[in-house]
Amino acid sequence: MIEIKIGDCMKMHKKMLLGSLLAVTALSLTACGSNSSSSDKSTLNWMESAEITSLDPSKASDYTSIDQLNNTYTGLYRLGNHAKPYKAIATKAKQSADGKTWTFDLRHNAKWSNGQTVTAKDFVYSWRRTVKPSTGAQYSYLFSGIKNADAITSGKQPASSLGIKAIGKYKLQVQLDKRIPYFKLLLAFPVFAPQNQQAVKKYGSRYGTASKYQVYNGPFIHKGWTGANLSWHLSPNKYYWNKKKVHLKTINFSVQKTASTAYNLYQSGKLDGTVLNKQSVQDLKGKSGYTDRPMADTQFIELNTKNNPALRNLKIRQALSMAINRQAITKTVGAANEPATTFTPTGLTEVKGKDYTDLVTDKQTKDVTSYQPKKAKKLFKEGQSELGKSKLSLNLVSFDGDDAKHTAEAIQSQLEENLPGLSVRVQSIPIKSALSRGENGNFDLLIDDWIADFADPISFLDLYTTSNSNNYGKWDNAQYNQLISDSRNTASDSKRFNDLAQAEKILLDNVGTIPIYHANNAWMVRTNVKGVVYNSAGAAHDFQFAYKK
Repeated sequence: MIEIKIGDCMKMHKKMLLGSLLAVTALSLTACGSNSSSSDKSTLNWMESAEITSLDPSKASDYTSIDQLNNTYTGLYRLGNHAKPYKAIATKAKQSADGKTWTFDLRHNAKWSNGQTVTAKDFVYSWRRTVKPSTGAQYSYLFSGIKNADAITSGKQPASSLGIKAIGKYKLQVQLDKRIPYFKLLLAFPVFAPQNQQAVKKYGSRYGTASKYQVYNGPFIHKGWTGANLSWHLSPNKYYWNKKKVHLKTINFSVQKTASTAYNLYQSGKLDGTVLNKQSVQDLKGKSGYTDRPMADTQFIELNTKNNPALRNLKIRQALSMAINRQAITKTVGAANEPATTFTPTGLTEVKGKDYTDLVTDKQTKDVTSYQPKKAKKLFKEGQSELGKSKLSLNLVSFDGDDAKHTAEAIQSQLEENLPGLSVRVQSIPIKSALSRGENGNFDLLIDDWIADFADPISFLDLYTTSNSNNYGKWDNAQYNQLISDSRNTASDSKRFNDLAQAEKILLDNVGTIPIYHANNAWMVRTNVKGVVYNSAGAAHDFQFAYKK
């Protein structure tokens, strides 16, 4: 969603997939924080659980930023209910028999918020900018499979060689190296939206760092975000091609990192919807307005295997995983979260009538992700002996939202209690700072959160390939990399999912990551809010058709 990362009730790092459909509902949620009460039918008040990090489509990677771009940008497709992509800027799409050439006709009435026409060249410019290494786009790997994308991102070819070209003003052609089963889902993701070259050049290094340093081609324009503040709003884009379907005049956003505060705002009429904490779920479940919201979300621990020699020891990593009581943490955090025994969440993808994760789960993966304090203690001692150390100190970085902080504190307590000789120092910091720490490798352990960018396991498993920019701990396994590569190069869906499942087993068995829980959200939503399209993968919220009854 996007990389997500979100610390509190949602995330997207995003640090979104094919297969079975994710639960998607035209629900209504809201945020807080303006002077407008919930009785104003032209205004929606909505909450986010973390701040924006960027409004640059090439550089945004967290849940909140992707969510904002989804409502201020429009690509060739948008996502409707049940994660079904529908044509947006594209009016016609033609695919060659081998699946490698796509030709799109573009609508002639799409415009930017500065009044300029959206053309095929805007897509060419945007995609080239994102894959160009100097841009530093964390999502550039999503372009893998488009002709020459891998060679470009690795610095071996110029961005101009990317398999995309404008055929006139309103026709776009894309060449793929291989069939991409989830290609339409990718095209609905904001990273694949067009960009206005004139705006990029005009704003330079400030582009996307505040609302005013950007132009938009989506249903809304962004206002009031200065680059660091925790509130902003959206207004209708008067140049939007589908503006007759946009009903709301204002959407007020504010960041609410504490669920109890958000619920108080909801009760006082300043929020149209609020995420609930554990106690509120117990009190409100079944009451009018209570809404369970499934998410394709995994909260996990990144281990810095590059910079910390102790974490390169398999027994140390296994001990850390087995010393964590996921069930207890899930109960502490509450809501509808589920303990994680796989990296890919359940309910994301269906393979021959069964959940994809059934292909992954076996005795070994269950063993390494289960709570076994005695075995963890033994492995830790053996690892210490191999390292020649009697004591080990680790810093644990987390986001500063309620759930993330509670999770970090619980993990700290469990690790120190179950692994004598280990001390853990928790640092809970704003998401932007935490992501920067991750990108720079300035951590030992990092509690991270990822929401699928599209409905397919590859959205999760791509993260741990060696060259992926979201692989903060730099875990490296040649067999894993090969299986992920094989999954991309087969025309057989069955083999593809088997390759992915085998790769995920390697990731889990070797503790390349430590999954903690799969996050789902529970909300109270005012019953008069209608038409918000929600998807558990991809950019979650689409307010284009939202209204208040």
